[in-house]
Amino acid sequence: MIPDTIDPDALRARAGIATFIHLAEADSTMDRARAFAADPASPLPAAVVADRQLAGRGRRGARWWQPPRSLAMSLVLDAAVGGGEVRPIWSLACGVALAEALMALEPTLEPRVRWPNDIEVEGAKLAGILVERVAGGRVIFGVGVNTTGRAAEAPAGIGRAIATLPDLVGHPLPRQQLLEAFVPRLLELLAAIASDPDTLAARYRPLCGLTGRDVTVFRGPISGGGPDRIHGPCLGIDRYGALVIDTTAGRLHLESGSLTDPAAAWHGAADG
Repeated sequence: MIPDTIDPDALRARAGIATFIHLAEADSTMDRARAFAADPASPLPAAVVADRQLAGRGRRGARWWQPPRSLAMSLVLDAAVGGGEVRPIWSLACGVALAEALMALEPTLEPRVRWPNDIEVEGAKLAGILVERVAGGRVIFGVGVNTTGRAAEAPAGIGRAIATLPDLVGHPLPRQQLLEAFVPRLLELLAAIASDPDTLAARYRPLCGLTGRDVTVFRGPISGGGPDRIHGPCLGIDRYGALVIDTTAGRLHLESGSLTDPAAAWHGAADG
């Protein structure tokens, strides 16, 4: 078995993390990170990592499942880009940095960033991302990566194919290695986007599995006849992270939505 100890001093030196909180067990790393971020004097960047997460959440409150001792982390940063609202630019930047880190550590891996918040390999979900804006101009990046376990361990009826690194590459990936590869990339990418907003689209392009494909994006509430559906060829993203769809009504730039039908979502996993 590959060792999976986490060295806070090494993270500070190699990943630039000022505060590291390591929990054996937590209901949600997002909850702990939110409480930490509420103190304006708390030093950033800050990472909250749990060996076991009991009540992790995905988008729209969906419950988040992943194998024990996989990477369950919430990273607290000052918001350098994106303005005052949660925008797809944040989740996509996180996804791009995470995919690049995974490829650097496992060169045979071919991850794709599924707009707006997942990492997939051959259509199966390897990682999920949840971004939340909090008071004081801070942003929390919730990241869950299936670095351990097997897809066969997932609860029955999960509704989406799950991928794990042991299934894909034959062994687990130490969280220390992934943190050291991922966090500096995210910090670098956010700084680059702040200087040149076109950076995100350029870095995302080779990692997008949707460009050129017909897609359906679900928007709006389920009640009142169901969510709005927008269908057409995907043209990639714009500089703000919005998904660009070529429809009969013209090109639409979507900042929100889901590639998973909310009416069919299983609330035992983070949705896409």
